[in-house]
Amino acid sequence: MSAHRAERLPVALLLPGQGAQHRGMAAELYGQEAVFTAVLDEFFEYMGKEGCALRDEWLADPPDLVIDDASRAQPLLFATGYALGRSLESRGIRPAALLGHSVGELAAAALAGVFGLRDAAMLMRERTAATVAVPAGGMLAAAASVEELRPYLDSDAGVNSVVVGARNGPRQTVLAGAEPQLSSVERLLRDHGVSCRRVAARQPFHSPAMAHAVGRFERAFSTIEMRPPRVPIWSTATGARLRGEQATDPAFWAWQLANPVQFWPALDAMLRSRDFLLAETGPGQGLCMLARLHPRVRQGHCEVVPLLPSGADGALRTYRAAVTRMKQNNP
Repeated sequence: MSAHRAERLPVALLLPGQGAQHRGMAAELYGQEAVFTAVLDEFFEYMGKEGCALRDEWLADPPDLVIDDASRAQPLLFATGYALGRSLESRGIRPAALLGHSVGELAAAALAGVFGLRDAAMLMRERTAATVAVPAGGMLAAAASVEELRPYLDSDAGVNSVVVGARNGPRQTVLAGAEPQLSSVERLLRDHGVSCRRVAARQPFHSPAMAHAVGRFERAFSTIEMRPPRVPIWSTATGARLRGEQATDPAFWAWQLANPVQFWPALDAMLRSRDFLLAETGPGQGLCMLARLHPRVRQGHCEVVPLLPSGADGALRTYRAAVTRMKQNNP
């Protein structure tokens, strides 16, 4: 805790999206944390045969799944983020704000009561199905600003274009697009000395290539009841606090597939509203790394804690240590 801050901090959950997944993520908590286990079992049951298969693959030793494909990564990212959030609630840690990156925003919506877990399971099945016919592609993280990357991007934003897929930080930008165009941009960036790496994704999320999947996803949302969030959500679709009319709009959620992720603007807006203890509620520690770049964190006004380790080992120890720290800071 910073020496110049005596008050305790409210908790904001940061829920990661595609790219954070890894084999065995959070599996150590299954069977050890009762609420986490029960929530995951409920989610897998709602997903039907596909959910049972996914659970078996996730818990296999060694894990037996193609983790970077959206059909596996997306439902597991949603489920682990949501189950961790519910587990924290059972321990008396109730978040004052939620911020989810890509599919993490759907987990945030479920935690805030926008829709229930049964409907969420259906939505994850439809999200997966909607991406089946998406052109082959991916995502590329570059250590450069959006402005620095513009000369390498297509100006027409056609279906095969490479575009900005996520604004993760001032000089942390993710590009997205179909192949072979994405590989061509990657070669150009490397030739010009721009540091970049592939995101663990087999689909070009948050690019025009996803546009044709939007219709099916929107139809799925139109079949369920949605409510304004009970907990404030800072939306990475808009970079601002989610409004009630957006939360209940099927088109808003459907277009999240194709529109860029505004993580940094959303984080900045949230931290301008008040100070928080930021808890990364999902696998990996990528959002912690990004949050530590923010001035409010660097200056000691906000704190950052991961709920899970960067790899599969030590998940239970990391989670319980994080819970202890959050209880000490939670008003």
